[in-house]
Amino acid sequence: MSVESVIIEKLTQTFDPAVLDVINESHMHSGPATESHFKVIVVSDNFIGQRLLARHRAVNSCLADELAGPVHALAIHAYHPEEWQTRKNDVPLSPNCLGGSKKA
Repeated sequence: MSVESVIIEKLTQTFDPAVLDVINESHMHSGPATESHFKVIVVSDNFIGQRLLARHRAVNSCLADELAGPVHALAIHAYHPEEWQTRKNDVPLSPNCLGGSKKA
């Protein structure tokens, strides 16, 4: 099973999201890994009343094995449904990687 598939499965089971988008951004980064950098957009009722840090901790906890292994970077965009509607279903773009062999 691909890393992306595992991430989707775990986030779905843990958060029962109304919206879930897992974007493999590995192509934007240095190195040979093809599944090492991801952006996740997760919209769930579970996040109602939670601060941003608690949401990020919950996602990080859910994906602890992947973050300890193949996933080098994870951009987390976690919203409750009302916030998602307020944002008009839009998330920030990820910056280009400057790590590894790339220079600023």
